[in-house]
Amino acid sequence: MNAVMNVGRGAGVIRVVLPSPLRALARVGSEFAVEVTGEVTVARVLDAIEARYPMLRGTMRDHVTRRRRAFVRFYACERDLSQQEPDVPLPASVAEGKEPLLIVGAMAGG
Repeated sequence: MNAVMNVGRGAGVIRVVLPSPLRALARVGSEFAVEVTGEVTVARVLDAIEARYPMLRGTMRDHVTRRRRAFVRFYACERDLSQQEPDVPLPASVAEGKEPLLIVGAMAGG
């Protein structure tokens, strides 16, 4: 995906990869893009996803508290970003569109 990106502030096109059940719900391919205005953070990416795909509201974060759902994880640049605050800027390579933000459904069981 070759798109011109703005780093930091401004509008940027962010690449996103969702788990299969959410892709099916939103009817998107394995990777899609959303436009994010301002600093690129997990919270702003989720805002953009939920605005474009309202059927995904509440699937990745709670409707009221806006906190990440327990079995949803965020990865970028081979790092788990799930425990950091949602307003922390994402790595520059994500903001520039070089790397996608991966939203993964965690597995549990025994």
